Amino acid sequence: MKMSFDVEMTPEEMRKLLGLPDVEAFQRQLMDDIRERMVAGTEGYDPIKLFQPYVTGTMASWDMFQKMLTNATSMSSGAAGSGSDSSDTESKTRRK
Repeated sequence: MKMSFDVEMTPEEMRKLLGLPDVEAFQRQLMDDIRERMVAGTEGYDPIKLFQPYVTGTMASWDMFQKMLTNATSMSSGAAGSGSDSSDTESKTRRK
């Protein structure tokens, strides 16, 4: 049996239903502050520093992924290489 429900509600109603805090005023204040710094060109505004926490986390994830692939590749090529060496040794032993 398959059942589905369609519920129409605003984001505000959904936040209240789930018990989440209303952070709209905080977000508005933060965005206004960023806009003021951008327009004024003040010393405190640096777009790179604004996005640095996101980029740093992303780059660390990519580094870990790259290391994982490198390890997996070296392990598989090492296993293939050692397997061929052992079969060559066996065939040489049989010939003698």
